[in-house]
Amino acid sequence: MNKNISFLESEAGKTEPGKALFHIIPVPLEKTVSYGKGTSSGPAALIEASQQLEAYDGVSVPLIKGIYTHDPIGCSGDCTDVLVETEKVISDVLKAGKIPVVLGGEHTISYAPAVALKKHFGHIGVIHFDAHADLRDELDGTKYSHACVMRRIHERHIPLIQIGTRSYSTEELQYRKNHKDIIFYDASFIYSEKKFTIDFPDNFPDDIYISVDADGFDPSVIPHTGTPVPGGLLWYDFFRFIESIPETKKIRGFDFVELAPAENSSVSDFAAAQIVYNMMGIISRRL
Repeated sequence: MNKNISFLESEAGKTEPGKALFHIIPVPLEKTVSYGKGTSSGPAALIEASQQLEAYDGVSVPLIKGIYTHDPIGCSGDCTDVLVETEKVISDVLKAGKIPVVLGGEHTISYAPAVALKKHFGHIGVIHFDAHADLRDELDGTKYSHACVMRRIHERHIPLIQIGTRSYSTEELQYRKNHKDIIFYDASFIYSEKKFTIDFPDNFPDDIYISVDADGFDPSVIPHTGTPVPGGLLWYDFFRFIESIPETKKIRGFDFVELAPAENSSVSDFAAAQIVYNMMGIISRRL
């Protein structure tokens, strides 16, 4: 894979950072995955697959707003050091009035943008698409793990809505019971009730960050991820949830994590790239 290629460069060419609304930030972190591996290759594979996207997303042409791709964040050091560096880059993007689009890597990286956005805006709400609740206190001796990231975010007093969850521990179940401010739409509820819209409480912040784990989708949509849990969200259902966010709320950034590319198939890479581009389209049409 070409490490110097930019997201959708095949259609948009190279864009100067000051002229781009969307700033792609690859963070190929893979230190705490607990089943299937390969997420460190996720950002590069997604960017490579984006070269096959069409400029028209079915509704509009998001690339008109400009897309700039940063060099990948170095991930050889300690996990907390990676998070600090990622937060710094995102903070600079926010100060420039741009929208960060973070590509993982394991889900641990989502802590950095959540913290950066809260510092920048003063408050932020997180919408979290995932098969897992990621509310463990620690895993394998570390509190900064893909299985702990939403707990660390929630502990920063950041409101949380979880969508598509269907696999979580008794510890996480109890944490939800103890913290009733966490809103969740388990996959079983979504499909039994045919519920594809988000009901926001009055006190949920108007500034929003969206975190998308590849395994939030059903494996029929994205099979190549560390833990492809059956019974997940389908393609159009995911976008029904995104579109249900009122325009009074501003999507200030988002991520896509836990893509684990396969050597013999690009189906998940392409789907992930299309999801990222479609989300850019939704955001750009609300401006």
